[in-house]
Amino acid sequence: MAKSSSKRRTKRNVAKGIIHIKATFNNTLITVTDTGGDTLCWASAGSVPASGGDKKFVGARKSTPFAAQRAAQYCANEAKKHGVIEIEVRVKGPGAGRESAVTALQAAGLRIQSIEDVTPLPHNGCRPRKRRRV
Repeated sequence: MAKSSSKRRTKRNVAKGIIHIKATFNNTLITVTDTGGDTLCWASAGSVPASGGDKKFVGARKSTPFAAQRAAQYCANEAKKHGVIEIEVRVKGPGAGRESAVTALQAAGLRIQSIEDVTPLPHNGCRPRKRRRV
């Protein structure tokens, strides 16, 4: 019989972390990593429960600032369990949950060292899609 090589997940004690916020038009993804880039925890607006019970944010409610705030609160609490005190915030994308996620992280008691916008901008690369007419 072959040995089962399942790794047990352990809580690492990390003092400084990096929080990546990807705010799209449809969702907000928040990932907490250590300074080396290894993921500690993550949450999205569609994965955290809405206020109260087991219902999650679905459809158009995922793109709201409140959903991003709830995801950021969840990630901040999980990061505190790993021992994270100081964070750097890297925000990417044009979504509605950018500012509300950062304020939720600050309100959760994490000390923000820097906020950086890492949205990719083309230096006149590929031709963009046709303009949206509504």
